[in-house]
Amino acid sequence: MALSRAERCVVLVLRFLSGALLALLSLAARASALRSPLRAPAAAAVAAAAASSPGPSRARAVPPPEHPLLLLSAVELARRIRRREVKCIDVIETYIGRIKEVNPLINAVVKDRFEAALEEAHQVDQLLSEGQDDEESLKEKFPFLGVPITIKEAFALYGLPNASGLVSRRNIISTSDASVVSRVKQAGAIPLGVTNCSELCMWFESSNRVYGRTNNPYDLERIVGGSSGGEGCILAAAGSVIGVGSDIGGSIRMPAFFNGVFGHKPTTGVVPNDGQFPNAVGIRTKFLCTGPMCRFAEDLEPLLRVMAGSGITKLKLDEKVSLKNVKFYSMEHDGGSVFVSPVDKELLQAHRNVVKHLEADLGVQVQPVNIHKMKYSFQIWSVMMSSKDSDGQQTETFTELLGDHGKPVWPSWELLKWMIGKSSHTIPAIALGLTEKVVKYSPKVNAKLASMAQSLQTEMVNLLGNDGVLLYPSHPVVAPKHHTPLGMPFNFAYTAIFNILGLPVTQCPLGLSKEGLPLGIQVVAGPYNDHLTLAMAQYLEKAFGGWVLPGTF
Repeated sequence: MALSRAERCVVLVLRFLSGALLALLSLAARASALRSPLRAPAAAAVAAAAASSPGPSRARAVPPPEHPLLLLSAVELARRIRRREVKCIDVIETYIGRIKEVNPLINAVVKDRFEAALEEAHQVDQLLSEGQDDEESLKEKFPFLGVPITIKEAFALYGLPNASGLVSRRNIISTSDASVVSRVKQAGAIPLGVTNCSELCMWFESSNRVYGRTNNPYDLERIVGGSSGGEGCILAAAGSVIGVGSDIGGSIRMPAFFNGVFGHKPTTGVVPNDGQFPNAVGIRTKFLCTGPMCRFAEDLEPLLRVMAGSGITKLKLDEKVSLKNVKFYSMEHDGGSVFVSPVDKELLQAHRNVVKHLEADLGVQVQPVNIHKMKYSFQIWSVMMSSKDSDGQQTETFTELLGDHGKPVWPSWELLKWMIGKSSHTIPAIALGLTEKVVKYSPKVNAKLASMAQSLQTEMVNLLGNDGVLLYPSHPVVAPKHHTPLGMPFNFAYTAIFNILGLPVTQCPLGLSKEGLPLGIQVVAGPYNDHLTLAMAQYLEKAFGGWVLPGTF
């Protein structure tokens, strides 16, 4: 489907508006920072680190973790705690110390529960000292006994805030746990706190007027992604080892990519989404997924099992995967959409390195494919996100969500208020509201794109079957500098299309770029074949090194 003249005009207008907003934001950035006391501590810490650091690499990144406990997977930590080889209190104290060390620089954990976590650690050690259960029983009952975990702030965690970056919700305190939070706690994990996200979880830079901006641990001047950006960031900084994120357009996978960790978007409907704000309604319930984010690949499957509960029976995680028998497909870019940036050369090379390694090591043939409809990923996602469900229920508009069940926000008025420092909303949220009001497809184009989504899903499912995986870029560029996503607002289409298709996807790190920024790739499988992408995650970790310590470049 070629772009119509109207669509080309829309592209030009949106690019112009994005550029204008970016220029406006650059002019106002200094004054905005001065007006926002919530951002000052993190900004001051970054400046102090740059001033006191002897070398350029240390000035821009967090210091590398040094304590051995910070370098173990969650599975290994749980094993050592069960065997009484290490005390739970020592693990939790070590992680709390690491958060206190790095959080002033990155602003990832926006509210902690350190005192409660220490008390829970003592309870774990007391349980183990009583010796009532053997190791296997403990593993079955509490697979993550004593393991520290962090939670995206959009999820309800008892006693902690649940604002999702919305100023009008800054005083909302959760009185219960989201389903996935309850399950990880029942599995023995100990939450250390909640992590930052973008305003209303609808932008791929984690910055808001409640908690401020989160900085990339590999380069403090770069973004962490969104909306689960704080989660990806604290994992990469070794302030946590496992985490909970959510994903409706790439909100697990983009932060995992920008921060060089693993993130898994499960097959739709496997993990419950309740207990988060904003939650999906209408047709968006088919697109929103809750999933695990981890520093180490071996933690993905056991954490997914815990989060899914009985829903795990929909998957085939007990099937042994022989990668030599898997059919591999490769697509290096989306085909050249005018809405998104071209794929970076270093990302293309990393992608090709994966293909070469698979063919040399496994003796397989990776088949290049050109799926033409992927070129329209942004348009498909945009139309499907705003369409009615089978019962005719209309989704909430973004401006309605900004009002949080009150009066809808007027984006144009908020833009004027923002220009004089009076708006309680971020410029990306205001821009999204404006775009929502201005850019609308005709019913005819809507129908074409909805039909295209269905045919693309059929094509992808038939291609992958039950034994195929697709290698696809996680994002067209490495972590950009703060604010610059406003000039490339549709690059999230590389991840968002798979929410519409309902397919399982795992983002896998592939080392660092020449600038010391994480590289990565998406591994996609057919519905309910999550076991294939998770097996590939462990394989690629062994082949390419997985997570790389920040501050060592």
